[in-house]
Amino acid sequence: MKIVYVDLDGVIADFEKGKENHPKSSITPYRGRPDKLPGIYKDLDPIEGAIESVNKLLKSKYKIYFLSTAPWDNPDAWTHKRLWIAKHFEEKLIRRRLILCHHKQLLMGDYLIDDRKWNGASEFTGEWIHFGSKRFPNWKSVLGYLSVK
Repeated sequence: MKIVYVDLDGVIADFEKGKENHPKSSITPYRGRPDKLPGIYKDLDPIEGAIESVNKLLKSKYKIYFLSTAPWDNPDAWTHKRLWIAKHFEEKLIRRRLILCHHKQLLMGDYLIDDRKWNGASEFTGEWIHFGSKRFPNWKSVLGYLSVK
């Protein structure tokens, strides 16, 4: 069974919208460091089509894991990411499938769906599906590439 890692922020959860709407996003020490905003990860809106698409992946021929980087200086983010996936996906499908890691290139797998090259995504030894790129602008293009209906 092929392994697919799915990033959270910018792929499933709308971090950009969350930081724009956060009441402390324009004050020090958070200006330029939205990953440090208190509670930023807790209530992010899903990206359009993400929940439905990931549910299709979870029920497909692939083994799905959520692979995200949680900011070192915001320990609450680690818990909030766990709670976010539990809020949006069926527990039996996602239980123990969250990996928080700053070095994504160290994981073994076939595909990584990620919107940014940072934290080892661009060095991932499987195939990096660059979400939001010209080739993979949305979830429809990703599911089509992976042949998931």
